[in-house]
Amino acid sequence: MSQLIPVVDHAVINVDGHLDHAEALFTRMGFQLSARGHHSMGSSNHLAIFGENYLELLGYETEASDNTSIPKGLWQPPSGLAGLVWKTDDAETTYQHLEACQLAGEPPTTFFRPVMLPDGGIKDAQFCITRINACDIPNGFSFFCQHLTPDAVWQPVWQQHPNGVLELSEFVIVADDPLHAIQVYARIFAPRREIVQTGDTFYLQAGKTRLRFILPAQAKHEFTALPDDYSGQSRMSTLAFTVSSLAQLRTCLSKGDICFSETDSGIVVSPANALNVALRFHE
Repeated sequence: MSQLIPVVDHAVINVDGHLDHAEALFTRMGFQLSARGHHSMGSSNHLAIFGENYLELLGYETEASDNTSIPKGLWQPPSGLAGLVWKTDDAETTYQHLEACQLAGEPPTTFFRPVMLPDGGIKDAQFCITRINACDIPNGFSFFCQHLTPDAVWQPVWQQHPNGVLELSEFVIVADDPLHAIQVYARIFAPRREIVQTGDTFYLQAGKTRLRFILPAQAKHEFTALPDDYSGQSRMSTLAFTVSSLAQLRTCLSKGDICFSETDSGIVVSPANALNVALRFHE
């Protein structure tokens, strides 16, 4: 079977039943968020669409959560950065590859959510996903997503953000043993030449987004704090974004009354101020 090419599709922040708070917070940060969407599987979301990838604030409406028909398995991951989603053009072939790697979760699943397009029309955004075995992704989930209707996600007008964000540039995973943490992705995206090591840090370039696996001391140094539930196991912790202008971003954060700090590598919003996720912005 041909080698899979690693390309990050989107990052998922699990906000549980706090969609209203998450929407307000990220709007204050200067992200343009989509209107609330409702998946056929019962979850709800807001998206911030970038060039190649996007950010998803995923949760559920509290009144809907009382409906016992809605599966609760999705909400087992911790609050905060909980999902790493990869692109695929063929979910069925990807599932077969994961089976060959002994990393397959459930078979491909199709679902949808209605979307209002910029011209006022309504279209179902349709997806087919196949998950990596949950046992191999502690403290979160990771799956491959085939977009059956990409125009229902990527529209130029939705890619313009007041804070100047252009792209999700980095996805950081912290672990007491970064080498062990990266092995699941090394197995999927073999050969290992895809993995770059610098000291105790490991990298995997995945399209416009770089995966970085670091030690907790490094995470504290760069982002002021770890997720408040960090226990030593692999934990998705930080997102970095490319912006057109740090000055424009600074203005947005100040106007939104968002606490941030300036570092040599950009502007950082700590996990305490961003739903248990560290955010870094750089030009």
